[in-house]
This record gives sequence, C-alpha cells and structure tokens, in this order.
Amino acid sequence: HVQLVESGGGSVQAGGSLRLSCTASGLAYFSHCMSWFRQVPGQSREGVAAIDSHGGTAYADSATGRFTISQDNAKNSLYLQMNSLKPEDTAMYYCAANPFWTYGAICSYTRPGDFGYWGQGTQVTVS
Repeated sequence: HVQLVESGGGSVQAGGSLRLSCTASGLAYFSHCMSWFRQVPGQSREGVAAIDSHGGTAYADSATGRFTISQDNAKNSLYLQMNSLKPEDTAMYYCAANPFWTYGAICSYTRPGDFGYWGQGTQVTVS
C-alpha cells in the first residue's frame, strides 16, 4: 500500500522560496513516475512538474526556470524547490505517484489519470 505525505508548505512573501517534500512508503523505487500538482479552490488541478526513476524531468511553463523537482530514492522522498514565488503560486500542492511506470512510457504532469496515489496536500500561500 503506497502512502504519500507532503510537508514544507507555508506562507512566504513574493520572491521568496519554499522547498516541498513528499515522503513515500510502500513504493518500489525501481521504476516509477512521480509528480507535483497544485489546486486552488474552485479551479481544476494543475500539473507542475514530473520526474521518473531514471531522473527525467518535465515542467509546466509556469514552473520552468523557478521550480526544480528532484528525488532521493535512498530516502524515498520527492522534492519541489520553489524559488521566486509569485502570488499566483498560492495553492494546495500535492505529490502523486505512478508506481507502474516503465522506462520509455510517458511520465508527465499533464496526465493526472496516470497517478493512482496522492498525498493529502500541503498549503503554499504567497503574498
């Protein structure tokens, strides 16, 4: 059973930085695709970035140049370093896992249906 727990959210001023963490349990890191999504109440969930177990990454335009997704397989952890934060980055951030990803398949933040496991979210507020 896969469980994901996010942490690291908070309130920051515009231009500041936050590092989100997602600790996974029950996930076999041999092959996986993981992603960060965010959602504002009343709006649809938006993909932010994705990373596969081979280190391949992909970013939404809104995240490119400001956010960095990374992972530490030894610690079963996923991270999202967010710099130059803007008020429009305010949202609940979720990590998601697709433990059935195989090398060569698409690992993308644009395909939320591929991710069967989700965390409870961590709130990021930028003022």
